[in-house]
Amino acid sequence: MNSTIKKFGYSENLIKEYDHWVVLYRPQQVTIGSLVLICKENKFNLGDLSTSAFVEFKHVIQHIENFLSKKLGANKINYIALMMVDPHVHFHVVPRYSSKISINEKYYHDIYWPKPPNVLDKIDINESEKLYLIKYFQNNF
Repeated sequence: MNSTIKKFGYSENLIKEYDHWVVLYRPQQVTIGSLVLICKENKFNLGDLSTSAFVEFKHVIQHIENFLSKKLGANKINYIALMMVDPHVHFHVVPRYSSKISINEKYYHDIYWPKPPNVLDKIDINESEKLYLIKYFQNNF
């Protein structure tokens, strides 16, 4: 397990694990349903990933998109691969919503729609809401 996976809270934030990738709840939810998709390989450049990681990548993306669009109602999905602070290959996955959505009787708004999101911003979510969301994401992924 690489340092980027550890930093994003692998054990407590795990939504789904694959052979080459992990999908984690993003601790700072830019919009509700924000995820971090991290390659397990100790690679720092996208072009250095193994062929098998790329093949699996397609299936992982399909699962992410199915979950975010069909279960949460995302209209668009933004993938951001910065790798400036956290060096291993990873993507911040930010679902985009044209209207508010409700989970567990709480409404969430995409305040950036239709402009680019600010990945440094976060929705105010308390610990019990976070735990609920992680379970909800795991059960519906």
